Amino acid sequence: RGNPVCAATTSVPPIATLSDGTKFPLISFGLQVYDDQTAYKLTLTALEVGYRNFFASVLAGNQRGFARAIRDSKIPRDELFICGSVVSNRASGFESAKKATTKGCSQNMDAFGVGGIDYLDQIMLDYPGPDCASISGQWSAFEEIHQQKLTKSISVSNFNSAQLDCVLKECRVKPVVNQLPYSVAYHPGSVVEDNAKRGLLVQAWAPLGGSLGGRFSSSLKGKCGEIGRRYNKNWAQVALRWIIQTGASITTQTKRKEHFQEDLDVFDFELTLDEMKELSLLA
Repeated sequence: RGNPVCAATTSVPPIATLSDGTKFPLISFGLQVYDDQTAYKLTLTALEVGYRNFFASVLAGNQRGFARAIRDSKIPRDELFICGSVVSNRASGFESAKKATTKGCSQNMDAFGVGGIDYLDQIMLDYPGPDCASISGQWSAFEEIHQQKLTKSISVSNFNSAQLDCVLKECRVKPVVNQLPYSVAYHPGSVVEDNAKRGLLVQAWAPLGGSLGGRFSSSLKGKCGEIGRRYNKNWAQVALRWIIQTGASITTQTKRKEHFQEDLDVFDFELTLDEMKELSLLA
């Protein structure tokens, strides 16, 4: 079905169509490690600003606070894209990995159910198992939850090409998103193209650096800021726009309302080919 997002040098809409036909807003709010009360407050702020795609990872430990915010927002469920996650990468072997992943899926549904969320738009494997057999077990559990219509799409995070191929060689339902560390400061090889040819859209975590997302040095920020002044944008908006124009999507996070808004305001300008090349060389 081709590249799941439009070509890098054309005007990019804020919603992509994934390889399974799902509509996927290109910017999501990815909740971080804080308590349920903070997750509740920030989710309502993100909704107010205009976010409709949410990544509520089990690793963040606040899916219940997030779910309560969704309930109290009164925004119709069909206007939202909600993604959960399962961590089962320590289970070894097909059966153990499948059992751990199935348990993780149930825990997601229990947590989201606190806010009346009875299905997900997507659920994501946070990490691959230690070998192909284990990955196959993880994926078998995901295919079952998909068959039960508890999720519309199933996806992965932190999978390399070989690990993706463990899934793709025998799956009945294909993954559609691969969430990876990806930024102007860190963009190894042809990762977006390698995923696209397998039918997956890359979703960048740590899009503004930190962790495995690369270090945004003062000179890198300075170059982004210099380009941004041509468009009345700040350095972070240029760095996010670079990700979008390379054919990837973004999950971002902040605690400040103005930053929530700025991170969404990256669709009213377009970097030139020369600017894209210049930024690509900064990593």
